[in-house]
Amino acid sequence: MQSAEIKKTALYSAHLAAGARMVDFSGWEMPINYGSQLDEHHVVRKDAGMFDVSHMTVVDVRGAGTRSFLQHLLANDVARLAEPGKALYSCMLNERGGVIDDLITYFLDDNYFRLVVNAATRSKDLAWMQEQARGFDVQVAEQHDLAMIAVQGPNARAKTLSVLPAADAVVAEGLQALFAAQCGEFFIARTGYTGEDGFEISLPADRATGFWEQLLSAGVKPCGLGARDSLRLEAGMNLYGQDMDENTSPLESGLAWTVAMKDGRDFIGRAALETQIAGGIHMRLVGLVLEDRGVLRAGQPVRTSRGSGLTTSGGFSPSLNRTIAFARIPAGDDLECAVDIRGKPLRARIVRPPFVRHGKPCAGVL
Repeated sequence: MQSAEIKKTALYSAHLAAGARMVDFSGWEMPINYGSQLDEHHVVRKDAGMFDVSHMTVVDVRGAGTRSFLQHLLANDVARLAEPGKALYSCMLNERGGVIDDLITYFLDDNYFRLVVNAATRSKDLAWMQEQARGFDVQVAEQHDLAMIAVQGPNARAKTLSVLPAADAVVAEGLQALFAAQCGEFFIARTGYTGEDGFEISLPADRATGFWEQLLSAGVKPCGLGARDSLRLEAGMNLYGQDMDENTSPLESGLAWTVAMKDGRDFIGRAALETQIAGGIHMRLVGLVLEDRGVLRAGQPVRTSRGSGLTTSGGFSPSLNRTIAFARIPAGDDLECAVDIRGKPLRARIVRPPFVRHGKPCAGVL
């Protein structure tokens, strides 16, 4: 059987012109780096870097039943979204309480919300949403003609504002964290996946290259998926398919804070989570800092005094100059563990993510 044709974003030619090393990521040809992943990581922590995230899927939900539909669909409660532009991070669960995907929801008005979901889960997400939308007065529509650029770092906002039209820059400058606004053809959100300040900007695909070049001229450095992964790991942000999936609940994935269960709202997966809580949460997601020499990667066995677990994400932390990881291990108060790396048990310290905040180590990490 012939494999599906790999997709390219509107910025593909710009990546090649910048010397990007391209890889297949979830069916998209994407830049892994432009020469030095380490330099790209540091520029986001110290200045401003930009990522092509056009492989992400933008889904608009409209109609009189939109809020009711999303209260049923998502584990977090969109009733918290009262101000236009406000964003909410949530998991979308199956009936077993497993995570179908994690996503961002933006409230635009009572009949219009925007969701941004992961590239790797696009097809199943859209199918699940369409199935669950039956019986609600809503229309679920993927936005095919948009590109998305994330500009991240301590100087990201200032450099982005410098290339926006004056009226749009005023609106964007006034955005609080986790808010978004439509500025002409640009949907500008003060969100990100790096632990740094900045914007995620959705715009017409035919304008993406021009805006990318404007950001280049303002001193924003292109960054690839490699740096994006090390940045999100330092920031304590989960990666779907590694740190959680359809067989793990948010309660055992460090995401209990995204589940709203204080009222009687009947969201998909609630009954399974209630059963899990009643029986006790037996596994938890933690951070690891390796004490011995070695490299932590996903899928390595972890041994604690209470039993065994597994690393879910791992790698070198450029900000800490240490190897770090996430691991799902038996619940308890263990402070140390051993990670099996090529048959050798290496010492690791158990910490609470994030590892890095605003470019500096978090308390208890070092």
